[in-house]
Order: sequence, then structure tokens, then C-alpha cells
Amino acid sequence: MPRRTSRPRQQPAAPRITAASPCPCGLPATYGECCGRFHSGSAAAPTCEALMRSRYVAFVVQDAPYLLRTWHPETRPPGVDFDPAMRWTGLEILGTTEGSAFHTTGTVTFRAHYTDDGRPDSLHEQSRFVRHEGAWVYASAVFVD
Repeated sequence: MPRRTSRPRQQPAAPRITAASPCPCGLPATYGECCGRFHSGSAAAPTCEALMRSRYVAFVVQDAPYLLRTWHPETRPPGVDFDPAMRWTGLEILGTTEGSAFHTTGTVTFRAHYTDDGRPDSLHEQSRFVRHEGAWVYASAVFVD
């Protein structure tokens, strides 16, 4: 009787996003003009919403160093693990409070859409941001749903 072996299911790599690709954050700009400049360190996110969008895109492209760099040191985990079965598919910004150049705190309420092993789902969250050493950083979140 022939032996059957099952191969582990290969998960696709993170989507290949180039500087000329549409930015996954949903704004009408290229990745290089939008969130890519924050990821590269050539610019800092000027508002909480810009930081939220860039962090979402960092999950899309699996940029753990950027996520850790923009996480408040008091709440930052030692590392970021990406689920190979999860693919982020869209971001909706539902509301913001404060979070501009004139504030020290702010919140962004959003819904992030994804597929998990091909099944669609979403994450509804309100994230809190603070200024740390002059830059916006992610501090904490409350799940809305």
C-alpha cells in the first residue's frame, strides 16, 4: 500500500508592495508618497490618523521594526508575530478625536478588514495614541465589537 504524505499548506508571502503601488491605507496616493515614507524613516506621521494608517500598512507588508518603533515603550511587546494565514484587505477610519499637531493625545476608531485562512472578517477597534519624545506612538486599544 503506498504511503501518503501530506505536505504542509504553503501560505502566500506578504503582498509585494512597491513605492509605485497604491497605498494599502486607502488614501489616493502611492505607497512611496504615503505610508512608505513613514516606514522608511524619511518622515514622521504628523497626526494620529496618519500613524494609524501607516501601522495598518505595516501589518499588510509585515514591517515589524516599524510597528515596534511606533509603539509606546511602556506597552510595546518584545516582538511582533505575523499570522501566515491572515491577509489584511482594507481599512476604514470611522472617527478620530484630537491627534493633530496641536495635541498630545488622540484616538482613532477604525475597522480593519482581513481574511483568515481565506475567511473574511474584520477588527473594530479604538486605538489611543500619545506623543513620546515628540513623535506620535501607539499606546493602547479597546476592541469595539
